[in-house]
Amino acid sequence: MVSRPPESSVLSSRQRALVVHPARKAERRGEGAADSLPVTAVRLPEARLAEAIGLAQAIDLDIVLAEAVPVPRPRPATLLGKGAVERLADAIADAEITLAVIDSPLTPVQQRNLEKAWGCKVIDRTGLILEIFGARARTREGTLQVELAALSYQRSRLVRSWTHLERQRGGFGFLGGPGETQIEADRRMIGDRIVKLERELDDVKRTRDLHRKARRRVPYPIVALVGYTNAGKSTLFNTITRAEVMAKDMLFATLDPTMRTLDLPSGRKVILSDTVGFISDLPHELVAAFRATLEEVLEADVVVHVRDISHPDSEAQAADVEAVLRELGLEEMVDNGLVEGLNKIDLLDAERREEVFNQAQRHSARLPFSAVTGEGVPALLAELDRRLGQGRAMIDVSLSLTDGASIAWLYRHGEVVARRDDQSHAYLRVKLEAADVRRFQQRQASARPLS
Repeated sequence: MVSRPPESSVLSSRQRALVVHPARKAERRGEGAADSLPVTAVRLPEARLAEAIGLAQAIDLDIVLAEAVPVPRPRPATLLGKGAVERLADAIADAEITLAVIDSPLTPVQQRNLEKAWGCKVIDRTGLILEIFGARARTREGTLQVELAALSYQRSRLVRSWTHLERQRGGFGFLGGPGETQIEADRRMIGDRIVKLERELDDVKRTRDLHRKARRRVPYPIVALVGYTNAGKSTLFNTITRAEVMAKDMLFATLDPTMRTLDLPSGRKVILSDTVGFISDLPHELVAAFRATLEEVLEADVVVHVRDISHPDSEAQAADVEAVLRELGLEEMVDNGLVEGLNKIDLLDAERREEVFNQAQRHSARLPFSAVTGEGVPALLAELDRRLGQGRAMIDVSLSLTDGASIAWLYRHGEVVARRDDQSHAYLRVKLEAADVRRFQQRQASARPLS
């Protein structure tokens, strides 16, 4: 039975859409199994369907019908079974649907066959995510990256129609119609544009490298927030930095990375980076295109994995995020343990809340908090302080009380753990980064490392 999603404030002028999640056998059993539908973590089909609806609503589609369709064995021609295709064709006609979203990768042939059978536009999961990214990118870098990913995806979907050489839609601009450019000319133009975009992104990457080198000279440690989309990274970012990054209960509310300085409880300054959210089955085109943006994570001294602990698929989402981090080359950081921020504890019932806190007590790197209420956030900041302080050296310093500039420098760049003053001198015990120890020793010959 085709189901209607919960009522929402949709406008009749918006494009009417059907969302279909092809539910493989392993999903229906709740087990893992190998078949030809690619998945990174098995979860309930109802949860996957709800996520697909959220993705479609993120670009303001009017979701008229939604269904998880069992797929015992994917059909090469249409992915879905013949009976499901015919049944959905009737539902699409009755509901006057103009767009169908399939929550799975489709081959160009499958996409074309479903469009002919249903008489409406059809896009797959990759195309939908690319469309969202295209609508949300704000900076020039983000726009270039999305266009590069979309063209790389689109180039693979140039197929011969029955009556004419036409271009099958990719995820970037699929709402605008098929176009009628010859395949060979399309390929050449797309290829030329890809080369130009890659060249421009190389320039962006060089600029980013210069910015990183400038930050290293400061030098402030970098803390990166990563996590599944809608886990609450931007809300946490706003809470602890008092920034105004867009934060909504919506998948992929923000795309472009944002960086702010943050004062930790010890007085240590860090650079906090809010990165794009991850998602299951993230298109490889996007992982490659956004590698330059995600390199901020590679440069981070500490990575905080923000999780929506109230979500029923929180564990599967965590596995998806870790899979992408490994793909980026962060195997060692993942294996050694990320800081896990268990967000949205304010949405838990009493029993689940107690369970989460009991688990956190057994794992020091797991920190429950609520980015909305602020509960648990001080403990998270304290853990960041502790982690960053592990690589600090302790020095004893004796300074004249008249040397206020040097005393202020130590408070600004290090953590003063003890201080004693007499009539003429201040005696301080300070934790400093190795680079700052060398800088201070150049300033003051009185600094000596503890033995």
